[in-house]
Amino acid sequence: MSENSVRCDLGLQPKAECVFPASDDHIEEAIDAIKAGKVIAVPTDTIYGFACDAWLVFSEAVNRIYEIKGRKHTSPLAICVADVPDISRFALVDHLPHGLLDSLLPGPVTVVLKRGESSILEKSLNPGLDSIGVRVPDFDFIRAIARGAKSALALTSANLSGQLSSVSVKDFENLWRHCAFVYDGGLLPSGRAGSTVVDLIKPGAYKILRNGSALEETTAILQKFGLEETP
Repeated sequence: MSENSVRCDLGLQPKAECVFPASDDHIEEAIDAIKAGKVIAVPTDTIYGFACDAWLVFSEAVNRIYEIKGRKHTSPLAICVADVPDISRFALVDHLPHGLLDSLLPGPVTVVLKRGESSILEKSLNPGLDSIGVRVPDFDFIRAIARGAKSALALTSANLSGQLSSVSVKDFENLWRHCAFVYDGGLLPSGRAGSTVVDLIKPGAYKILRNGSALEETTAILQKFGLEETP
């Protein structure tokens, strides 16, 4: 970790100097920040997001994300994992057609699944819900962070609740001060719609919860695997 990075992590550096490229050179410092229970801002394959460790020991970091966004705790957070096989550690997938998740992900899709009793996800995340939204973004930087942290990342859009999503770091410049680090991936090309959110809890069926940026492609894949849309 560079001297500037250390000063940022300690809150000693002006936040404008705590914006770094979303490059391989900064993956380890991002992993260290996540492991230390910090909130970071990262690019994904859709929009910029706030991320932290999703485990119980860092529930304060999860609470911090809600505070930064001014978001009600009744609004659930999604999680981001590094690779498709990781999803089964946190949610039930055995009822899904073989190959479906690999066809949807990595990509701009959030799959909503049932946690199940075998889920290692802490119940303190989204309490009272037996489902969880899971992302595997098609963006190497955030996936490398999740892989290196050996955890799931709690992930939500980098903006104040109810405001437009961010496609550049300048869009949420007023919130930089709340993050240990802000990672700049440039202007993201997918627009502000965010990921397409699809409920896959019911066997043989799907329900679109948010159209997002990949509705047509997602629907085509779901129907290819024989799933029927439910209202």
